[in-house]
Amino acid sequence: MSAIDDLPPLREVIKSHGLSAKKSLGQNFLLDLNLTAKIARQAGDLTTSDVLEIGPGPGGLTRALLHEGARKVLAVEKDARCLPALADIAAHYPGRLEVINEDALAIDAASRLTPPIRVVANLPYNVGTELLVRWLTPEKWPPFWDSLTLMFQREVAERIVAAPGSKTYGRLSILTQWRAEAKIVMDLRPGAFTPPPKVSSAVVHIKRRDQMLFEADEKRLTRIVALAFQQRRKMLRASLKSLSPEIEDVLQSVGIAPTERAENVSIEAFCALTRALTR
Repeated sequence: MSAIDDLPPLREVIKSHGLSAKKSLGQNFLLDLNLTAKIARQAGDLTTSDVLEIGPGPGGLTRALLHEGARKVLAVEKDARCLPALADIAAHYPGRLEVINEDALAIDAASRLTPPIRVVANLPYNVGTELLVRWLTPEKWPPFWDSLTLMFQREVAERIVAAPGSKTYGRLSILTQWRAEAKIVMDLRPGAFTPPPKVSSAVVHIKRRDQMLFEADEKRLTRIVALAFQQRRKMLRASLKSLSPEIEDVLQSVGIAPTERAENVSIEAFCALTRALTR
């Protein structure tokens, strides 16, 4: 493992600061600085962007982001034990790292950053999906971020990029792809982490669209998709019957067979159905 700066190796940092990973915080530390640098590069050219990082832990990815030239990194860390290690990084990169000891679900990070903004994070497993949904469903679109480069459990990453007809296609696939372009850009085995998780991980790069892929009311679309996938093996005429007494006719009017199942319906068709049910 080669160093990317003059700071100590991460194993030394963890040992000197007593930073054993906490399961309650969803922590799994990535200690290979070659890998953290590779993740940082997946976010693109950082030299003209501010970066939001959630859950930096001992700072491996933080160091990579700064080394790759990020204009500023705002690191949100709930675990106060990590603050001294992050303070050492801030001193090494003066004026470019701000650390907030807060819960990422409870703060307005965007107000502390200057656009363009990229989000790059090895997300804690226990809040990763909730954060993604929040970033994809702001009150106004486009959002504060230009791109999201995020590490998830491999299963979640596959759901994000899934196409219609696959077993992993669902609400998260539609919510993401309706408003953004998403692709898996890296895979990581459990052994890359300390402690090793029980599952493999993957990095997803999500680039926002300035406009939605197809016209639809976001709240209505979200409700329709949630109902459709709540019991995904049901036919749509059954899973969506609460939306309209004429649901079979509405489905047929937009080219969806009432006997179809949600996993086979495209984003375009779901948006058409949303518009039809809005009239």
